Amino acid sequence: MIQGYLDMLAAERGAAANTVSAYRRDLIDYLAALARDGHDPVRLDAGPVRTYMADLETRGLSAASAARRLSCIRGFHRFLYAEGFAEGDPSAPVAAPRKGRTLPKVLSVSEVDTLLATARNLAEADGTGRSRRMLCLIELLYATGLRVSELIALPRAAGSTRERYLVVKGKGGRERLVPLTDMARGAMCDHLAHLALGGTWLFPADSESGHLTRQAFARDLKNVATLAGLRADRVSPHVLRHAFASHLLQNGADLRIVQELLGHADIATTQIYTHVLDERLKGMVRDLHPLSDAEDVE
Repeated sequence: MIQGYLDMLAAERGAAANTVSAYRRDLIDYLAALARDGHDPVRLDAGPVRTYMADLETRGLSAASAARRLSCIRGFHRFLYAEGFAEGDPSAPVAAPRKGRTLPKVLSVSEVDTLLATARNLAEADGTGRSRRMLCLIELLYATGLRVSELIALPRAAGSTRERYLVVKGKGGRERLVPLTDMARGAMCDHLAHLALGGTWLFPADSESGHLTRQAFARDLKNVATLAGLRADRVSPHVLRHAFASHLLQNGADLRIVQELLGHADIATTQIYTHVLDERLKGMVRDLHPLSDAEDVE
């Protein structure tokens, strides 16, 4: 049953390999818990699902992680119902854990400038393919806000594009246009000029996929951050994606444009950045309203 559900996710919904792998682990854990208590997943009411969710809290899972686990479980039971294995969905009445509003970690513009300057200095000083690759990765990530999985899997042809944008295939196989800055295009051209001829990927590596892994990129990025005088635990590929979105909003970008650039299917996902908009609106009232007083803007 698990494999049938996972095959459906991959084939019909375009779920990424990492998503399928995570869902497999979650379902194995869930079904093992049901089996220990003598429950059959196709003949189930809401009680055992609630018990399992309560157990996740005692095991120390965050509300966000538990909510993702429940989403996986709901999808599985809906699949069983749709395929005729079960007569109903026992997860439907189960409420998701309440998630607190977690604001993303963000680097300031000056901190990103320092990070980029350090990467450029390293590329110019040693001229190795690895340092040029890192400069290209950072320039591209901050210029485009790509997901790290999208960035490391860019095809080699992306590095030689004459267009001022990339066509990126994101979650669910959805394609979107992502504009390129001149700095990002230049970094790609320079990186590509030092790659061996042939190959499929813009960032090839000796890995199972044939391209750079997320773990290797995150590790090398933290090394550059340390050299830049930044705390390594504050810098990651995902933090740079957040910086891209936050800095756009700070400078007046529309939230729905940022949603499109990030590849979010739902505007609610992008709304974690509304704190940036709140601060911008406060600043506009303070600076532009004829009767405003800085001390009155709370």
